[in-house]
Amino acid sequence: MADKIFSLEGRVALITGATGGLGRAIAKLFHSCGATIVISGTKEAILEEFASKFDERIYHIQCNLEDKEKTNKLVEDTIDKAGGLDILICNAGLNKDGLAIRMSDEDFEKVIKVNLESSFILNREAIKYMFKKKYGRIINISSVVAFTGNFGQANYCASKAGMVGMSKSLAAECGSRNITVNCIAPGFIVTPMTDSLNDDIKNRLLQKIPCQRFGSPDDIAFSALFLASDEASYITGHTLHVNGGMYTN
Repeated sequence: MADKIFSLEGRVALITGATGGLGRAIAKLFHSCGATIVISGTKEAILEEFASKFDERIYHIQCNLEDKEKTNKLVEDTIDKAGGLDILICNAGLNKDGLAIRMSDEDFEKVIKVNLESSFILNREAIKYMFKKKYGRIINISSVVAFTGNFGQANYCASKAGMVGMSKSLAAECGSRNITVNCIAPGFIVTPMTDSLNDDIKNRLLQKIPCQRFGSPDDIAFSALFLASDEASYITGHTLHVNGGMYTN
């Protein structure tokens, strides 16, 4: 495996939101490419069920990212369990949609806290460790709506746009230590949410996508694999748009 392109042999990757569609796809692909994976999520039983599908090189840590104390310790706990940390994937997130004029302070603050503040904490703690070993790959999962905006998602769009600006700043701070910090901005990806849309809404959405299909979780996973690899060592502070052409920049 080590002589193959995009090998993650010997690397340790922490993946938050690992029990969702994107997180599972990233975890499976990274593991298949040789990485030891540490999966994190809010529900212990689901983490255990997912971890049981692997024979080796898998650890799980329950962590609710609304709990700042646990979030601050997640990187340390990962290093204790897996013996190190080379790759951080900040994939966890939530949405509390609603028109801005009706959006409560609580709903705005909760989305910012989970999507943006927790990502900053994890990035910061990972960088502290990566600085010492002079190696690291950090990938923050943003969204196409960070660039386009979206009706009823002022809080979500703000959190995902903030992630992009944060990643650019962190990339500038740690590039000299062989640490890259990048974002992936998914477009419409096949999830239970898109499955529940009626045909009329799906058709209207597809008209905005030149590739004429929704993306799959694997589309995001392969993009993350590239950015996590040694082959992407000269890419940092960048946002990789994976949206079938619905937004180009």
